[in-house]
Amino acid sequence: MSNKLTSVIIPDRNEQFLKKTVDDLLAKAEEEIEIILVFDGTWSKYVEDFTDKRIKMIHHGTERESKGMRASINAGVAVSQGEYIMVLDGHCMMGQGYDKILKADCEENWLVIPRRHRLDPEKWEIANNGKSPIDYMMIDYPMRKQLPEKYGLHGLEDRQRYYDRKKIMIDDVMSCQGSCYFCTKKHWNKIIIRLEDENYGHFAQEAQEVCFKTWFSGGRVIVNKNTYYVHLHKGSKYGKNYAFSNAQYRKHTASIEKGRLYCNDFWLNNKWDKRVHDFEWLVERFMPIHGWAKDWKKQFKKVGLMK
Repeated sequence: MSNKLTSVIIPDRNEQFLKKTVDDLLAKAEEEIEIILVFDGTWSKYVEDFTDKRIKMIHHGTERESKGMRASINAGVAVSQGEYIMVLDGHCMMGQGYDKILKADCEENWLVIPRRHRLDPEKWEIANNGKSPIDYMMIDYPMRKQLPEKYGLHGLEDRQRYYDRKKIMIDDVMSCQGSCYFCTKKHWNKIIIRLEDENYGHFAQEAQEVCFKTWFSGGRVIVNKNTYYVHLHKGSKYGKNYAFSNAQYRKHTASIEKGRLYCNDFWLNNKWDKRVHDFEWLVERFMPIHGWAKDWKKQFKKVGLMK
């Protein structure tokens, strides 16, 4: 098996468009890939359709209790054989030759994000809604909404950076959405290691963890506009398939809150022992950032976000 293999890890929990996503990945790849499907809870209804030898399927072993997205990604990476890792949501379409293009501009310590479009899942094409692609994400100013539960390092589209840097095809980006990212297996094993679920919970702040680990270890997070992925925003129309019971929803929201609080404390107070840069370095590197106050550190300390 070639060491240039790309391992695509897809965590699945009742994904409605999983088969379309898998078929698209296989059809658009121009070099060697393997697709690792990690089923969390029930097995996908499409299991019997996945006969291509490039597809691997694993299950956590329990159908009653969800292990969560983070555990699913970790399980997929653990069995992957590729030199490259791509983590992808199960409701995405890819650009032709995505694997080859992403490998062409991926240093060992980079995290690479393809350009993102919005998906029309019924037509399986880029949505014709007149909106521009999403190239840049920033960390939203935590106190933009003056409520304690909003104090967090959430990702937000950086539209101004999109207009300012349109002609730069390989460019630095502060953060990402988390629905698709690409890196070398060496970077994952050395820097990311595994997505934490003890402190973050099962779901929250995945993008912040992988981006911050990359930036603060001396690597780069970049957007590659030479290829793209097309992501479905589920909303109310397509989100019904992922519905929680009341008890599950309470558990899910509690897990997200736990992850938010941990993320704030861990990264803002520079607690990661592998860092070569602090949080201030990242903010100053991307300043001016829309919505960020010049005295942001003073404000963070005032509300207890930083010590």
